[in-house]
Amino acid sequence: MPDTSAIPLLERSCRTCTLCCDLPDIDELDKPANTLCRHCVRDEGCIAYAARPATCRDFLCAWRTDVALGPEWDPVLSHMMIYRQGDQLTVLVDPRHPRAWTEAPYRSQLQDWAGQVGAIGGYVIVWVGDEVFKVEA
Repeated sequence: MPDTSAIPLLERSCRTCTLCCDLPDIDELDKPANTLCRHCVRDEGCIAYAARPATCRDFLCAWRTDVALGPEWDPVLSHMMIYRQGDQLTVLVDPRHPRAWTEAPYRSQLQDWAGQVGAIGGYVIVWVGDEVFKVEA
């Protein structure tokens, strides 16, 4: 199961990924989910990077922090962004690729993680646009 500790891995960077500027809602910016932030240029990055709010400044997706995530989980390739809050693992899927999470190897890995967090009372949820799915082990 991904460890989303706040220490970024030096060998991983956002590069052209802008999923965190698109998929989650960001209250400080009045940005709804699945809407590109007004400060973001898709596939390029934030044009207000130096003045971005704390939510943006403090956030790192699991790809940036967890060495256990294989190269297939690179958000640029997987079209998914993963983060953890307590015992909940959340996967936000790019609505332009709605079935990405159901394909190999993602589905089986999500089911494995669901079993791991389920054993301690947690769960794995997947958001595709406004649809939410609970992954079962």
